[in-house]
Amino acid sequence: MPKTQTLSESAPKGTADPSGAAPPANRWWILSIVGIAQLMVVLDATIVNIALPSAQADLGFTDGNRQWIVTAYALAFASLLLLGGRIADLFGRKPAFLVGVAGFAGASVLGGMANSFGMLVTARALQGVFGALLAPAALSLLNTTFTDAKERAKAFSVYGAIAGAGGAVGLLLGGVLTDALDWRWTLYVNLVFAVVAFAGGWVLLSNRRDAANSKLDLPGALLVSAGLFSVVYGFSNAETHDWGSPQTWGFLVAAGVLLTVFTWWQTRAAHPLLPMRVLLNRTRAASFIAVLVTGAGMFGVFLFLTYYLQLNLGFSPTRTGVAFLPMMAALMIMAQVSTTVLVPRIGPKIIIPTGFALAAVAMVWLTGIGVDSDFSTAVLPPLLVMGAGLGIVMPPAMALATSGVAAADAGVASATVNTMQQVGGSIGTALLNTLAASAATSYLAGKDPADKLVRAQSTIESYTTAFWWSAGFFAAGALITFLLYHRGVAEQDPDAAPVVHM
Repeated sequence: MPKTQTLSESAPKGTADPSGAAPPANRWWILSIVGIAQLMVVLDATIVNIALPSAQADLGFTDGNRQWIVTAYALAFASLLLLGGRIADLFGRKPAFLVGVAGFAGASVLGGMANSFGMLVTARALQGVFGALLAPAALSLLNTTFTDAKERAKAFSVYGAIAGAGGAVGLLLGGVLTDALDWRWTLYVNLVFAVVAFAGGWVLLSNRRDAANSKLDLPGALLVSAGLFSVVYGFSNAETHDWGSPQTWGFLVAAGVLLTVFTWWQTRAAHPLLPMRVLLNRTRAASFIAVLVTGAGMFGVFLFLTYYLQLNLGFSPTRTGVAFLPMMAALMIMAQVSTTVLVPRIGPKIIIPTGFALAAVAMVWLTGIGVDSDFSTAVLPPLLVMGAGLGIVMPPAMALATSGVAAADAGVASATVNTMQQVGGSIGTALLNTLAASAATSYLAGKDPADKLVRAQSTIESYTTAFWWSAGFFAAGALITFLLYHRGVAEQDPDAAPVVHM
């Protein structure tokens, strides 16, 4: 008999909901509004990228400053996620959710009205601040609302599909809005999502402060926020400076020191920001790593394939977004299958590494693209395999990363999931951009850069290099998760299952 794993092995005992209340009748409506809010946050990572050339032409900022439109959001979002998650635990998930939605919408309007580079960067940073409050509140609401194993699997399959496909949705929506209206509408569109999410949250959610007896760990909040800021800022600087620059390695070293001190402090603080019981669980650790690796590897799909479709195959922004729809469909289908059928029957040790292996195969397949490749034969098949692979990995990993966590820790555990995804994306951005640029430079050495065909081939070299490295990320994810996950099907200990009905 295979070994059966208990997800709540490190959760504190006696924290289950004593009321035995039935699940809320409106739980599927809660899933809808949580999904809408999550989609608003996730697609914002790519929807603005499509509009950047138009925004740059309108506001007149330089190529060197352009990265700050993306980096300002990433810095604020990543560095404040754990603090935002703990605030939701301490002061209630409903107010955290509503304030996050309203603030994100207000920052989006400010960005849409921007008449200068500084105003746009400020708005993007504010989006990151409120997103760091909203994202963990949304996921922890899901975690504490769905307590039945089958219903929880279905809910996380939907949520995971949104998290995985949100970037592609952003590319599609960004292309349509930029082509049909104006770049500013890539920000204004968040109002539509926000109004629906806020109204639904106001009506449907009830508030419960599961960590009301705890206090906010201010030293821990300062340490981890500074550490995560340094991680993202250091990797962001690697794109504009070389790795030997103090602005790159200096911040990365500082990040290592700050996060090490943070970990030490969490073992001694009376009310730790991130209790070690959340991390010191083999299944959750494997799931956090799976989310981190997926964030790093997915970047190779969305960014470099977008460049290839637009610059080499001549796709418009809208057509580029449409090109990702088959991948999204495959992802959503496999999200349902993996979370509701495969993992409950077989367990994550086989299923999640298989998903990573499929994603790695897809990236290797994409290295075969050329200057005059046909989309239907060279790009579409690996995109479908990629969608299937990500659909197998993302939703189960997110569900397992938050399963069995005490209700008092649900917000910070959810924030850790979002942090892993964000930091993974930042690492992928820096490494793949640097490696791709080096590959293009190496190809041009000794050749005529004025030759149009040579320049086109150099871009192909940069894309395929990024694809190879993304394949390596996914292959590493397959190996690590295979080694870390227990054999057998995950079971939750009912005595330690600390889920709380809303």
